[in-house]
Amino acid sequence: MEGVSSEPIDRSRALNVKPLRKLAPLFTTPPGSSTWNPQASSPFVCVRPTGPFPPGLAPIYPFLVSNDSQRTTQPSIGLGNATPSPAGMSQSARYVSGFNLQTTDVSNSNSAKRKFKARKNQREIERAESSSLDEEGMVNRFLVSFNLIELDSFKKTTGDKDLVDRILLVFDLIRRKITQYEESKEALPGAIRQPNLKAGKLLMSKEIRTNKTKKIGHVAGVEVGDIFFFRMELCLVGLHAPSMAGIDYITVKASGDEHPVAVSIVSSGGYDDDGNDGDVLIYTGQGGVQRKDGQMFDQKLEGGNLALEKSRHRGSEVRVIRGLKDVYGSTGKIYIYDGLYKIQDTWAEKNNTGCNIFKFKLVRLPGQPEAFTLWKSIQQWKDGVTSRVGVVLPDITSGSERLPVSLVNNVDDDKGPDYFTYIPTPKYIRPYLLSNPSLSCTCHGECQSGDVNCPCIQKNEGCLPYSSLGVLLSYPALVHECGRTCECSSTCRNRMTQAGLKVRLEVFKTINKGWGLRSWDPIRSGGFICEYAGEVIDVSQVGEFDDNYIFDATRIYHPLGGSQGNPAQSPKAPFPLVINAKQEGNVARFMNHSCSPNVYWQPVLRESENEAYLHIAFFAIKHIPPMQELTFDYGMVPHEKANRMRKKCLCESSRCKGFFY
Repeated sequence: MEGVSSEPIDRSRALNVKPLRKLAPLFTTPPGSSTWNPQASSPFVCVRPTGPFPPGLAPIYPFLVSNDSQRTTQPSIGLGNATPSPAGMSQSARYVSGFNLQTTDVSNSNSAKRKFKARKNQREIERAESSSLDEEGMVNRFLVSFNLIELDSFKKTTGDKDLVDRILLVFDLIRRKITQYEESKEALPGAIRQPNLKAGKLLMSKEIRTNKTKKIGHVAGVEVGDIFFFRMELCLVGLHAPSMAGIDYITVKASGDEHPVAVSIVSSGGYDDDGNDGDVLIYTGQGGVQRKDGQMFDQKLEGGNLALEKSRHRGSEVRVIRGLKDVYGSTGKIYIYDGLYKIQDTWAEKNNTGCNIFKFKLVRLPGQPEAFTLWKSIQQWKDGVTSRVGVVLPDITSGSERLPVSLVNNVDDDKGPDYFTYIPTPKYIRPYLLSNPSLSCTCHGECQSGDVNCPCIQKNEGCLPYSSLGVLLSYPALVHECGRTCECSSTCRNRMTQAGLKVRLEVFKTINKGWGLRSWDPIRSGGFICEYAGEVIDVSQVGEFDDNYIFDATRIYHPLGGSQGNPAQSPKAPFPLVINAKQEGNVARFMNHSCSPNVYWQPVLRESENEAYLHIAFFAIKHIPPMQELTFDYGMVPHEKANRMRKKCLCESSRCKGFFY
């Protein structure tokens, strides 16, 4: 074999390796096929190389195909401009523009071949990830829509609640868009899908963050009890800067010397912490025994450990973020900002491997809102260890929902709202009729994102609208769910709103707004909450009913970001849907109005042959902690009706307009 010596290689000398002798295209096998005959398929097509080229040289292009014939139009999913793909390639091959190259006559070493293949695959993965999605355009559109395109240095240094909410919302919208796009494509070998890290990196690269300057104490715009589902979210809002390390600290000067002082810690189970007490945390220092290579070392009083010790001597406050297992999100965590603590004691002890470790006793400062202790109380209610105080009725649904909905009053002696019949879904007198029959899917089991043969997926522009956790991945004008005549299973992800309640809700008496709705469970941004149930009535009958229990989809609603060109469009039903929940309804009838809502409604259409049923589903705008009231914007009415329908608003938000309709 030319270019390869049979004698042992002297690694101290440079090798004289000749160029590759042979390049051969590899034809990928289409999904679902065991073999593929290139002669029986479309001619292999590669993408024309792009310049610039050296003077006098033309690009090598062995397959003379016109530009138009190389391109195929991919369905848009609202993610920006995707790079067009060569025609005739399998779905997996469309990730990469150009050749898969097979090398021969390079070396007899299998190890060398494996290394070369690994490097080649990694290059293909990186090229596919960078070219398949116009991430730059997508991010810029969100930044413009949410007024984040030009953050001044002051807001980057010190934010407020509105800015924190907008940054977190944009992060999550980008993350969900990337998730939807990646799920619509076949994963490349070795590719790890981490949309949260990608979204965070994109925002960090544009300096879209706040509370950038580290400080001791609370950070602006983050409240005790706020929840986060990704460590990257903590970084973006300045609550805890390191994306991995559990201790964050700053360097201060005292008596001419510099030393570290802790500003925040994350206790999420990586170390042997004792956090069962809601007001006391026994925190284990970092380093030493946690090495990934398995070696055991004593922890050292340096870095974060030294910062905690210095904080104890100074008596300074430390922000504590507790990480709990997300029972609805498999291996994920939920991070709760539990407020400010002070370090009361420090000591060293030996762990079960015989290594020295540091322990820090942190005590929560009094007078702060409940956070972790509230979570513990809710779990005890669920487990039946303690009873929920103020329960009037354990389940107002009488078993109509998969989860009970309790009625609670801790305010006065009111025993409940006016009588109504509980129904979990809208009650149609007649469905909307379609001019053309709607195709039903024949999927076995669940519909799969990107399936060109599934009419339900194609109605949603080729993608599943929901994640496996029930999160709405984008906010389109209309979501098409599988209908009654579809053959997919009842657990199909495209039937998300048909499976009933997924969080434990509670109807409770508010101080000044009558009855309201809240959840015992944390709700992710984009998470499904419930739909609006009641009697579907004719639009002309709206004035005949009590408008306190009317949902009118014909009203004017603001888009999620509140500005023009928002990728999250204003909700607009395809039919003039009005639902009356006065006599018959569900939990949604108790949701109050807010000028700064945390819930958003989405029209969902289910079609079966010539019939269509429109549903109004509610999703979380942002992460919602347990026991926080659920509210949505009731919308605007025509000008001629405004004066007689205007009511005083009591939402008490910073954006309160003073009235609603």
